[in-house]
Formats: sequence, structure tokens, C-alpha cells
Amino acid sequence: MPRILVDLSPLRASRDFRLLFSGQLVSMLGNQVTIVAVSFQVYHLTNSTLQVGAVSLVQLPLLVGGSLVGGTVGDVVDKRKMLAWSALALAVVTSLIAVNATLAHPSLVAIYVLTAITSGLAGFSNPARNSAIPSLVPRELLIAAYSLNQVTIQIATVLGPALGGVLAAINLPVAYGLDAVSFLAIFAATSAMSPIPPSGEARRAGLRAILDGFSYLRGHQVVQGVYLLDLNAMILGMPSALFPAIAIHRFHGGAATVGLLFAAPGIGALIGASTSGWVEPIRRRGLAVVIAVVVWGVAIAGFGAVNVLWASILLLGIAGWADVISAVLRNTILQTSIEESFRTRMSSFQMAVVQGGPRLGNFEAGAVAAISTPAISAISGGLGCAIGAVLLAWRLPRFVRAERPVYD
Repeated sequence: MPRILVDLSPLRASRDFRLLFSGQLVSMLGNQVTIVAVSFQVYHLTNSTLQVGAVSLVQLPLLVGGSLVGGTVGDVVDKRKMLAWSALALAVVTSLIAVNATLAHPSLVAIYVLTAITSGLAGFSNPARNSAIPSLVPRELLIAAYSLNQVTIQIATVLGPALGGVLAAINLPVAYGLDAVSFLAIFAATSAMSPIPPSGEARRAGLRAILDGFSYLRGHQVVQGVYLLDLNAMILGMPSALFPAIAIHRFHGGAATVGLLFAAPGIGALIGASTSGWVEPIRRRGLAVVIAVVVWGVAIAGFGAVNVLWASILLLGIAGWADVISAVLRNTILQTSIEESFRTRMSSFQMAVVQGGPRLGNFEAGAVAAISTPAISAISGGLGCAIGAVLLAWRLPRFVRAERPVYD
């Protein structure tokens, strides 16, 4: 009988993976609270979907820059120390966001600036966290490890927005303060891990290392497919900037409804990650990613078309399920296709895509909604995403043919 539930072997096999798993879970819960709180606060201050999307867009330059720099640093230093100190810096900056929320007239500029800084710090540390996983577990457990990694993300994505919606309605400083405290969990967990030294082949960090990474990428169509399929899905099909307007005007709700819409894709993704045991035997992994992205796009288009809350939640859940299957497969394809000395740099490009794509997508969704309607924005973006995935599959045949590796 094929396995259905996620394989827990990486947690049993590796103490360091257990520490990373637990610390990341707590930290991401806090981060999801802040994402919802910022969205709600900005919409409350401006009554503008464009401003909600613009907050995400302003975060992009520091996010991408932080990821690129972090990728070169992570290839030449102990990743454990890099993760720990980045968490402390994030705790400090998030505390400043909480202080701004206590003011009688919170500064919108401060929200823009401070959230951009947190994105830069997150971009700096995330490649090291993602690329550390192959050092913590055997290669044959990578699908299981990245599935569990997605479980932590999706538990946070489900519980964090629901909690964030409630706290945003009650007390914004407490919501932000919770995130600041949560970064101490990842600091404690990574500090307790064994060192994760760099590869002996790694060069010095800096611009030359970044350019070497781009040169490596130009000759690797499989890795290009990992990035481009995700960018297509997130830029065209990311609808979260629309959630406040849809919750308030279509469903006549408030912060709790906003939180529910934010949580719905995470619920689907959590189910997908928790039942991902069937993913490991998939042979045509590149093709499976394309199919998952098409499902995501069609589900988002459906979300834009329906006017019933439960149906909207169901469709967002289906989208989240498809997205997490794509994420598990993309991470595994990436980490099994690249050389060790480029691992963190390629992960940095991936982090720039994974976190930058949704920010571009939020801006795109908010801008289209501003000149049309939220429904038109979601429908057009979702259909565009599905069509884009098919076109990329046609242009990237080696990615589509990417198969499950055979382990000795």
C-alpha cells in the first residue's frame, strides 16, 4: 500500500533537524501574525488595496538583495551562527514595528521602512536555513524533510493568520510583539545545533560569488524551471492583497474574516504537506510541478468568481494544496540537481523568488483591482498563471523531464 501520511523519519534520524523544525515552527507562527496585522493596519489607515500591495512591493529590493548576499555568505560561514544572529536582528526590528503601533497616529512610512528591513534580514537568513537541510538528513530523506519543512510553514500559515486576525482587531502592538518574541525561538534552536561548516570548495563571499551563481544558473535549465514556474504562479496568481477588500465588501466581514481568507490556503497546504507520502515515488517530478501550478491558477480564478464564503475558502484551500506539492517537489529537484559549493547561492535565488514573487503578485493584484475589481484581478491572474505554466513547460523541456533520482 502506498504511503499517504508524511514520513517522520527525518525527525527521528536527526537531532539538528528536530531543533530546526521546532524553532522554525514557532518563529513562522509569529511571522504570519505580523503579515496579517500589517495588511489589516495598512488597509485600516488608507482604505486602499493598492497600498496593501505596495507595502509588499517596497519590501522586494531588500528581500532580493538580502537573499543574494546571504547566499554568498552562507556558502562560506557556519550556517548555524548565521541563522542565530539573524533571528536576533529580526526580533529587534519587529519590536520597533510594535512600538510604532502604540502611537496615537502610527506612521505609514515607518511601516513601509521597517517591514522592508525585516524582509531584507529574512532574505539574508532564509537561504542558509533551506540549504542546511541536505546537511542534516540523508539524501533519500530529502522529500520527507522538505515535506516536514512545509508542514511547519503551513501550520504557521493556518494558525498564524487566524490568530493575527483576532489580535489585529484587539491589539496591534501585542500582535507585533508576539512576532518579536517568536524570533527568540529560532535563536535558541539554532544555537543548540551542531555547527554547519561551509563546503571546502566554497569561495569568498561577494559580488564575484553572486555572478558565478548566475553563470551556473544560465547553464542549468532544470534550476531555471524551479524558479520560473514559481514566479509565474506567485506574480500572476497571488491574491492576498485582495483579501481585506473581499472580506469587507463581498462578505461584509472584518478582521476575523480577513484572517480566515489568509488562513484558507494554509489549511489546504497543511493537508497537502501532511499527506505528502505519495509524492516520493513520483517519477516525472518536473511534469508534476507544472500540473500543480495549473491547479493553483485555476483554483485562484475560481476564488475570484464565487460569492459564497465557504466556496471561496474551499478554492483557496485547493490552491494551497497544489502549491505545497509544487514547493516540496521544487525544493527537492533543486537540492538534488546542484553542486554542494553552489547550494546556498542557488537557495538564495530560490528564496528571492519564493518571497519576492508573492510581493510582486500582491502589487499586481492590488493594482489590477484598483483599476477594475478584486474579482477581475483574481480571475485574470489565476487564468494567466495556468496559461503561463503550460507555456513554460513548452519552453523548458528538460525541466518537464526532470525525474526522481535513484539512490544507491
